[in-house]
Amino acid sequence: MKRVDIYKNCILCPRKCGVNRSCGETGYCGQTAKPRVARAALHYWEEPELSGENGSGTVFFAGCNLGCVYCQNYKISRDGHSLDLQLSSYKNEDAQQLADTFLRLQGEGALNINLVTGVMFVPTILDAIDHARSRGLNIPIVYNSSGYESVDTLKMMKGYIDIYLPDLKYLTPELALRYSNAADYPEVAVNAIAEMVSQTKTIVRHLVLPGHTGESGKVLEYLQKTYGPAITVSIMSQYTPVEHILKEHPELNRRITKREYDKVVDHALSLGITNAYIQERSVASESFIPDF
Repeated sequence: MKRVDIYKNCILCPRKCGVNRSCGETGYCGQTAKPRVARAALHYWEEPELSGENGSGTVFFAGCNLGCVYCQNYKISRDGHSLDLQLSSYKNEDAQQLADTFLRLQGEGALNINLVTGVMFVPTILDAIDHARSRGLNIPIVYNSSGYESVDTLKMMKGYIDIYLPDLKYLTPELALRYSNAADYPEVAVNAIAEMVSQTKTIVRHLVLPGHTGESGKVLEYLQKTYGPAITVSIMSQYTPVEHILKEHPELNRRITKREYDKVVDHALSLGITNAYIQERSVASESFIPDF
């Protein structure tokens, strides 16, 4: 069976919609089988080891299998449900065209190819990597993910991905349901990260949410207890409220405070986490590798 045949009964992600995306049907992600690239360019604001001096070759895919109310990329992630989307700004790409994009980014000096929210298009992405490698692609592949991934799909990617970059957003199902429309997110993400770590280098991101430093503490405790220095942890302070989608969640309608972020970073230090990124120089410590 060809990889692309998977689209005919799509169970690529934990939603397991089972729709025939090859015939134009769409499930939760709002995408057919044709990958849509929202942006493909050098990006300089990832973790330092990913951006370097030349930038990460980020490829942002349209759609998402989560429903985070605070999503910063909602015009990309929710395009299947957004009335104000300018569809002409997206580029449909098959495997050969996607391979061309990868090679263009390599030619521009990209340190890596950074696949952002690509779970909906994994079969085509893998074919594109094969095509690109046969034509000289030799830089690492980064899989940048929300963490809401199927273990079976991740196993398909073994040997193709050099660095996994998942989120671990929450460990509390009620929060995952309220803010990401996925009560099973904690269980799914924990299992997905375990598979990623078993395959290759993994950097786990955690975004600190306003008023939820306790949840951040739980996440860091879990990661340290389970993996210790075997992974890198990226503690992110960049939360920015998106007003028009936060009307039902006023508790999230503010940035986190310096005190909140300091509290989370101090907790990480108290746990013995030393292999981490932080996003504020004022709370950096010699025990942390370089900050953003």
